[in-house]
Amino acid sequence: MWDQWWLWLGIPAAILLAGLTTAALLRLKVVGKQLPLEKAKHLFHLRREWLEARFFTIAASSGKPRGLAWIDCDFEDDVSFARDRGSGQLRAFVGVTIRFAAIEGGGMETNDNVGRLRAATSVFLLKGDEWHTQGRAIFNLSPGQAIAHFREELEVVE
Repeated sequence: MWDQWWLWLGIPAAILLAGLTTAALLRLKVVGKQLPLEKAKHLFHLRREWLEARFFTIAASSGKPRGLAWIDCDFEDDVSFARDRGSGQLRAFVGVTIRFAAIEGGGMETNDNVGRLRAATSVFLLKGDEWHTQGRAIFNLSPGQAIAHFREELEVVE
């Protein structure tokens, strides 16, 4: 049995090596498909109006926050860009001011804070050569604060 020790070590080592090679090749494939930063920024600015409208539509239909309807969303001019440390995916962060109204029967009609404007950060994602949004809003954080808050996942790009 021990005269074939190389089998006991060789097979797991070969499997590990194959897994690491596959992971490295997939990482290179993802990195190789990324747009240059300047082109990605340019595409974001070209599609920005559409992206903002799409963000509002998705966020307003999400049912969050519970008991509130999205009434208006005012986007700031500045955009902050960050890259996901794991996937390399580029993200854009834009500050927003959101106005809500209580939904009748939603339990928020008597809450005095409903009418107050809320600061948040809207998140946009670059997939291939197209910008997308999932309607994600990070409340109570500016774009810079949101990136800093998720610094384990994100790195600032300029």
